[in-house]
Amino acid sequence: MCVRSTSKGGSVRFPDDEDAMGSPVHREDKAKDSSIPALPEPDGNFLVKVGFLRSLHRYEIVFTLPEVPVLGKDVCSLPSSSSPTPRPLLKVNRVTPTPEGGVKVTCEYTTHQEGVLQEELTLISRGKKDQRLRVRLQARVMDRHHGTPMLLEGVRCLGAEKEKRK
Repeated sequence: MCVRSTSKGGSVRFPDDEDAMGSPVHREDKAKDSSIPALPEPDGNFLVKVGFLRSLHRYEIVFTLPEVPVLGKDVCSLPSSSSPTPRPLLKVNRVTPTPEGGVKVTCEYTTHQEGVLQEELTLISRGKKDQRLRVRLQARVMDRHHGTPMLLEGVRCLGAEKEKRK
């Protein structure tokens, strides 16, 4: 059975409970859809997509990378040298091993403009020389006056930054 509403704009269909199971938009595990994906790249590095954020805000971002045998278990991050500003936009606060063999990365990210932004961090092995892993963090940053984004699991807003006067 369908409930239909007609107006000048067309109709809306609300599926019954039995229809929802066969629906292509029905998801068994919504928690998986809201977590931060760490996607392996062809060169062995990772792309981490943190979703929609607001411009001129500060966020805590926590994501997990799977086991990377090249790095081993004793992993730390290099200081961000790619930032031309004295205060980097992406700062790694903690890197901890997970029971599954991967690493959990906790960082702080300050958004400064709109658009699809990417920042990079580098993880290194303390025990193995010259073993590095580049992680590109990608965010879709929207204007601070255009609503509030639904944050992914692992992203927490720490507050707004003061807008600089021009």
